[in-house]
Amino acid sequence: MVARLVTWAFDGAEARRVDVQVQITDAGANPYFSIVGLADKAVAESRERVRSAFAAIGLSVPAKRVLVNLAPADLPKEGSHYDAPIAVALLTAM
Repeated sequence: MVARLVTWAFDGAEARRVDVQVQITDAGANPYFSIVGLADKAVAESRERVRSAFAAIGLSVPAKRVLVNLAPADLPKEGSHYDAPIAVALLTAM
């Protein structure tokens, strides 16, 4: 299943549109959660913050392949403000 959501990135004094796309597919023997799209360390750590938030409300990230794409790929994404859009898109995809 695929879910899309729109958020914004700060590029100097401008805000630029960022599409958050989450795809969940069968994992077979290798479940993983990956974030792609020129994300910095804070955005990459979003995986653990989203897992923790889900656990706090009694949910779990599916044991499948979860791929989060932050587009456009040429725009650097920084900060933890992507956590909520990733979590909402993941819930939608679930």
